[in-house]
Amino acid sequence: MPLNSTRGAGSAKGFGFTAGEKQGDIDFLVIAGGGGGGGGRGGGGGAGGYRTSFPTGSKKLTLTPGSYPITIGGGGPGGAGGFPVGPAALGGSGTPSTFSTITSTGGGGGGGETNDTGSPGGSGGGSAEGGLIGNGNTPATSPPQGNNGGLGSTEGPAGPYNAGGGGGGAGQAGNTIGPMYGGNGLASTITGSPETKAGGGGGSSNGPTFFQPGGSGGGGPGAAGGGTGGTGTANTGSGGGGGGGTGTRGAGGAGGSGYVAVRAPSTYTFSASPGTNTTSTAPNGDKIAVFTVPGNLTIS
Repeated sequence: MPLNSTRGAGSAKGFGFTAGEKQGDIDFLVIAGGGGGGGGRGGGGGAGGYRTSFPTGSKKLTLTPGSYPITIGGGGPGGAGGFPVGPAALGGSGTPSTFSTITSTGGGGGGGETNDTGSPGGSGGGSAEGGLIGNGNTPATSPPQGNNGGLGSTEGPAGPYNAGGGGGGAGQAGNTIGPMYGGNGLASTITGSPETKAGGGGGSSNGPTFFQPGGSGGGGPGAAGGGTGGTGTANTGSGGGGGGGTGTRGAGGAGGSGYVAVRAPSTYTFSASPGTNTTSTAPNGDKIAVFTVPGNLTIS
């Protein structure tokens, strides 16, 4: 299996590299799958964990040539709707994305009308009315991989019709004072173009018209009335929106799938499989690989 380490962990000689063997600093952006929104006055799903070294953040990776498997996390399912709403109203958590030694944790599912506490994760799920927030950056990484979900509210104190709290985003916690928007995501230029990903899902409303927006970067909006929460955008790791809470309770929206990007100096060559994943060369010669489905990155 290819040898890898974080930069600064030791000398090349100490790890057994041979003289002249290619090695270097490898940048990454690893985003896990987002959490699903809760059903029936549900909280928004939290964004998947967001871990990056580009242009700053976590330590870069030092990798030798070889083949490296990459996992793309799936979005969690939205919580069930209907009336009465049972334990299945809790949104499902997303699953991890991995590259080499880097693992980003799936976003926490939003609390539902019965199971009202948001789940922990890369970013935490928002709570339904009466529950507790889901904690973000769980397990803890440095820098943090996400933020807490927002706290749901009874009608009145946070504004008309607010019920479920927003899911946490990579750049911001879910909101707890109306409107219950999802936390915003973060922008990255690792591929050469700025792209914002990992927004939290919007919290629900139990009023007829008060939709709660998802966070920037693809967070699904929370539903009003008895509507279904919006789905987190695919390959952004964003959370799904909470299901509305009037009449026949609405289901939560599913979280968005994850994403991995890798960037290396011009002395390297990248090959990505399967063909759905792509490679390119930046204007400065850096090699870039983007993974939207699980696969393998060959570095030479």
